[in-house]
Amino acid sequence: MGELNGLYALWYREFKVFTRERSRVVASVVQPLMWLIIFGTGLGASIVLSGENYQTFIYPGILTMTAIFGSLFFGLYIIMDKRVDFLKEVLVAPLSRTTIFFGKVLGGATDGIIEVAILMILGSLFFGIHFTIYSIVVSFAVIFLLMVSILSLGLTIGSMMSSLEGFGLISSFVSFPLFFLSGALFPVKNLPSWLFVFVSVNPVSYAVDALRTVILGIASFGLVLDFGVLIGFALAMICVGAWAFGRMKI
Repeated sequence: MGELNGLYALWYREFKVFTRERSRVVASVVQPLMWLIIFGTGLGASIVLSGENYQTFIYPGILTMTAIFGSLFFGLYIIMDKRVDFLKEVLVAPLSRTTIFFGKVLGGATDGIIEVAILMILGSLFFGIHFTIYSIVVSFAVIFLLMVSILSLGLTIGSMMSSLEGFGLISSFVSFPLFFLSGALFPVKNLPSWLFVFVSVNPVSYAVDALRTVILGIASFGLVLDFGVLIGFALAMICVGAWAFGRMKI
């Protein structure tokens, strides 16, 4: 089996699993919609930020939240594959572990892009979000870079663990600070200096800022810096993830 054929097979397997789990697809869309409708409407009744109502303001952050939580918890499937011995069957194939790792990453990224695309359609239809071809292309580029980074992180954690419960605790410990300290729910300008330090060193902050820039025209760091940080973060996480996957014990 060639490496490219193996990469395609692994990607296709993850894609088919996603499309067959209808409850997973529904849950991945309903949860962020609840944030937009309940949280956004509740606070949005009395808050206006940068000329936008609160629900509109947090919309780019909700897209980011979808990418973070879905991508990080994707590492859970590594533990499940270990338990049903599917991973052993894959590892005996004439494929490098790096190829297997990238197949998982690309499969997870495809699943996440579909989820975000659904949210973007719903945002345009029901929440007054206006997209252009430029904002759509840049938004998908940002989401893809973020997903590759967080998927690599999730697979790193999953490759080092054998307990589903332990993975849940660790992933929650990682995902919530990444989200809440990203500026997804509040503007980063005029923050106290101690809090701005945490926000500015969080790579997810630059994904939120990039999406907010192209969708709403509200920028804090600048698009060039945003993409620079996201690309660096993605490359670093890919290297760490590939290394961890190569050392994984079954």
